[in-house]
Amino acid sequence: MLNLMRKHAGSWMIKFILGAVILAFIPFGYGIYQDRRDAEVATVNGEPIRFEAFTRQYNNLLDQVRNNFGGSLNEETIKGLRLKEQALNQLIDQKLMLAEAAKLNFSVSNEELVDSIGRIEAFQTAGVFDPQRYEYVLSRVRLTQEAFEDEQQSALLIDKLRNFVLSSVKVSDAEALEWYRWNNAEIDIRFVKFNANSYQGIDPTEEEVRSYFDAHKDNYKTEVELKARYLRIPPESFENQVEISEDDIQVYYDGNPDEYQTPKTVEARHILIKVDPEADEQTVTKTRQKAEEILKQSRSGKDFAELAKKHSEGPTAPNGGHLGSFRKEAMVKPFSDQAFSMKAGDISDPVRTRFGWHIIKVEKVNEETTVTIDAARDDIRRKLTDERARTLAYDMAELIYDNSFEGEDLVRNAADNKFSIHETGYFTRKGPDKDIKDRVKFATAAFNLAVGDISAIQDFSDGYYILQITDKKEARHPDFADVATKVRVDLIKEMQNEKAREEAQAFLLTLKNGQSMADETAKLGLAVGSTGFFKRNAPLPEIGYDQKLMSAAFMLSEQNRWPDEVFEVNKDVYVIEFGGRKVPAESEFETEKANAKQGLLQQKQIRVVGDWIADVRKTSDITIEDSFLN
Repeated sequence: MLNLMRKHAGSWMIKFILGAVILAFIPFGYGIYQDRRDAEVATVNGEPIRFEAFTRQYNNLLDQVRNNFGGSLNEETIKGLRLKEQALNQLIDQKLMLAEAAKLNFSVSNEELVDSIGRIEAFQTAGVFDPQRYEYVLSRVRLTQEAFEDEQQSALLIDKLRNFVLSSVKVSDAEALEWYRWNNAEIDIRFVKFNANSYQGIDPTEEEVRSYFDAHKDNYKTEVELKARYLRIPPESFENQVEISEDDIQVYYDGNPDEYQTPKTVEARHILIKVDPEADEQTVTKTRQKAEEILKQSRSGKDFAELAKKHSEGPTAPNGGHLGSFRKEAMVKPFSDQAFSMKAGDISDPVRTRFGWHIIKVEKVNEETTVTIDAARDDIRRKLTDERARTLAYDMAELIYDNSFEGEDLVRNAADNKFSIHETGYFTRKGPDKDIKDRVKFATAAFNLAVGDISAIQDFSDGYYILQITDKKEARHPDFADVATKVRVDLIKEMQNEKAREEAQAFLLTLKNGQSMADETAKLGLAVGSTGFFKRNAPLPEIGYDQKLMSAAFMLSEQNRWPDEVFEVNKDVYVIEFGGRKVPAESEFETEKANAKQGLLQQKQIRVVGDWIADVRKTSDITIEDSFLN
């Protein structure tokens, strides 16, 4: 395969990044131990899904979620997202789709496989497939070329099958208009908030507190706790074993030109006069004349930014048409070609793109710069040292792991290689309190092990870890005396919420009986608020996001001014009333038709694929080992 790649190496240019493929490069980090590697998590029509594949799929999803949530991700959120079930369902769907592709005699040629791999930016140098970089990237993530190419071939087969299933999916103008109106409708609601905390003086009896505890014991159940010992191998401890030659530095510098070249950029403003790509000649001429008139004003000395604020029909108009600095490839070609041919201070003639007519003013030109190898030498040496030290650290972790079959083996092998074994106290799914930098990742690995089990090598931010669980405390119900204070506080909050709900429901009933919201709030000393107009699936101004309230609000109208219930949002209770509705005009749709059709098409495609997979599942023999999902 690699010979074939070399033969075609000069013909591929950067066109897109196959992000999903790059996810395959994420190393395993989820807790695995030796005797489970080949275990079957599920079977699909007799074909097994191995624990190792399940682990990697789960880890890929977990990394994506971490990227999206950042520091706000916690174990509760991870559990709520049901990532294990998602990972397993994705693997089952892949098995089913590959089987269906085989039934339809779909295949992937060598040329198609070569072309798809050549288009992956991770394997390119200066936009061209680089065989050495291909080998290097795969070796860094410990993936063989054969394994990667098999995965890529499967991905291409699934893509062919998906395209086949979706080939008949179309969106008409009428469907797009209906979807656009539904999606962009706006509603205004008036509301009255009943603040639960305002109900003071609630003093439950000891018997009521005890009864509340008995009815809600599970709310006070202690969490499962683990105790672990672990080996940490920090890459920095291997830095003194790394030697970087001048040839190493030169090879890295030559192979990574993008890191040391800053491309030419232009800082500009523009004025956009919109024109539909399918507009007739008369409309095109009329809009160009408008652009020409604005151009005359700008060249006669009028402030360009002020003209943009007044006349531009693009999203940058409020900022005076300012686009900031951009690379040539960041803009559509006619726009970029013009902007990059101008000098600072130049104002262009009208330029036509698919968006309409643009008048461009270049404010600054930043020429391309290159960092010399002499200036980059220390940076490259540091990068290569870090990289090779991590490789040596992983090799050491792998050596110790491969020789450790029982707990004492791990302790002995660590000591033989001059590394210490550390011990944690008891910890929950939030992770150990001390010494562990990646607490949640540590806990995620630990809670997928049984007592005595040794994890696979864990790649954490401060080194490679091997974990072993030494003890486990099961969850239990506490004695009432130990949590009585907390139970009392919880009961008071519940009683406050109930009081707020009762009064809000009574207030809603008076509105439905014909009383004025303003009059009734005046009697109660409450205020009437207004959200202003808002669209679906957005946070409600002054209230926050609540899907149930949102759905109810969009069901209201002049004839149906109130819902049948009150709504609790962030512990406060709300009564809402219809204030008004806006539906976008058909003329607005015309300018957004292409985007609307594309958005609806994507929704229909997702639904069609989902329905198709569901039908295939009904006729398939699928068994799942539920223990792996706990």
